[in-house]
Amino acid sequence: MGNAKSSMAAKFAFFPPNPPSYNIIVDEATGKIKFSDFNYQRDNVDVLKLSTKRGNEIVAMYVKNPSASLTVLYSHGNAADIAQMFHIYTELSVHLNVNLLGYDYSGYGQSTGKPSEQDTYADIEAAFKCLEIYGVKQEDTILYGQSVGSGPTLELAIRLPHLRAVVLHSPILSGLRVVYQVKRTLWFDIYKNIDKIPLVNCPVLVIHGTEDDVVNFSHGKRLWELCKEKYEPLWIKGGNHCNLELFPEYLRNLRKFILAIEKLQRPCNGLDLKPNGQSHQAPNNADQNEEKSRPSTDYKDKGRPSFGHKEKSRLSTDSRDKARASIDKREKSRRSTDRHMKARNSTDHPERARKSFDRLGDMVRSVGLCNVDCLRQTSAEV
Repeated sequence: MGNAKSSMAAKFAFFPPNPPSYNIIVDEATGKIKFSDFNYQRDNVDVLKLSTKRGNEIVAMYVKNPSASLTVLYSHGNAADIAQMFHIYTELSVHLNVNLLGYDYSGYGQSTGKPSEQDTYADIEAAFKCLEIYGVKQEDTILYGQSVGSGPTLELAIRLPHLRAVVLHSPILSGLRVVYQVKRTLWFDIYKNIDKIPLVNCPVLVIHGTEDDVVNFSHGKRLWELCKEKYEPLWIKGGNHCNLELFPEYLRNLRKFILAIEKLQRPCNGLDLKPNGQSHQAPNNADQNEEKSRPSTDYKDKGRPSFGHKEKSRLSTDSRDKARASIDKREKSRRSTDRHMKARNSTDHPERARKSFDRLGDMVRSVGLCNVDCLRQTSAEV
């Protein structure tokens, strides 16, 4: 039954570029592995071969950023390999000020073996262990999963109690749910992200395009709703499955998330990360308002025993009025601040953001990537 599931999953979900978009060679002078194409060679990029516990040898690339404190482990989407992602990886490393490790799944690029769900789990595990070579700790690691890459990303995330954060880019609820709207998870389904996301104990950023015609926007929205440690999501209006990197808000919000994660306390004992002693939940305004309203309730409760004494009752009423006035004042202040922030965000140097993103956008266009663009085509075959 396990082999049948693996075969079905491979037929259903995996479309490695054929032929691969790159070759690798060994530099005779240094003995190091490198891409054969000079366009994919950088002094700050290491090309690696990693052995997985399932007997495959996968190819990875590590982009070093000397000023970075965090490292992103990036699991790319379908129909792509690391050479096609090369310029995106190197640009993200610069713009986000992070180290970045990208890897090819078994059967993708020059990685050996055939792709399967279990192989991708072994692949990301090997990639994560590779970070030890560079002295990267779990608490300084951010897992980034794009589309199908959200599967291995969440599988690893639920096994890392001290993980710093997770980014889900156009993620899937599960493999089967991309094609069919099923209410319950079936045994032969793959990448059951819907069942795993509630088990992730670190901040999660979800990015999805509202016009995604490959993986419906509802997938990202539902996963965000199920997150335990939510971060404000990025719903890119008009974005589809293949072009989110072209929107200025993509890089701007991703950079904002990385900066916020850098400021958070490192996780310890597997507990949720807290910024300055508070949970970084997106819908926290309601919680704050509820906390602010509690003093009024407390005054009210204290006043109840004095209903038979007019003077004490009056004092209790005065206390409630003062508490209410204080709350109203804070609420007006909060609304004023919100309006100020919205106004500031609307004029937040759009030209500078556009310029910083032009180069990355051009690279995305030149690559012409469309990750998981074949998932729907296979529904008739399965």
